[in-house]
Amino acid sequence: MFTGIVEELGEVTAVENLGDASRFRLRGPVVTEGAKHGDSIAVNGVCLTVVEHDGDEFTADVMAETLDRSSLGALVPGSKVNLERPTAVGARLGGHIVQGHVDSVGTVLDRKPSENWEIIKISLPEELARYVVEKGSITVDGVSLTVVDAGPDYFTISLIPTTLALTTLGVKQPGDPVNLEVDVIAKYVERLLGARADAPAGAAAVAEEAGR
Repeated sequence: MFTGIVEELGEVTAVENLGDASRFRLRGPVVTEGAKHGDSIAVNGVCLTVVEHDGDEFTADVMAETLDRSSLGALVPGSKVNLERPTAVGARLGGHIVQGHVDSVGTVLDRKPSENWEIIKISLPEELARYVVEKGSITVDGVSLTVVDAGPDYFTISLIPTTLALTTLGVKQPGDPVNLEVDVIAKYVERLLGARADAPAGAAAVAEEAGR
């Protein structure tokens, strides 16, 4: 599990085409400290497994499914990426619960700079709109953010100078893709309420009694 608090801005140093997958080599001195084979590291919000670790670089294999459902397929050597290690049990939850399982790819639609922050508007697939609410949480390229405005097919976020300087969101321009992960709690609540609504009257009554 991750929290969406990016630890460092890393860099893709190499991409190897494996046919039905790709092997990425990435540089990140912070996240590679103490890293070993099999560890997880979130790259732009996608949970990847460390294959090899050498100095301040590590490699990770990305299967076709992940390349198709995320923006990782657009990465090339020199691309900057947000990196985060999993949170430790008992550690502070600085952002929100992030699984590293991208739900969809959005597109930066607009960005409006001001003196101390920027407002970025991002497209939102219709099937995810019900999970995104004003002042709720969403993960964009692995960054835990608060939704400012939630529309039927878009949402906006406000970025402080620290986020602009230390993550890829500082340089994303209109037309650029971003990985989106909605709040998993909202999805669980929807599933549970749906199951309860579909249950026979007797079963619903038993469930309600059991919950008292």
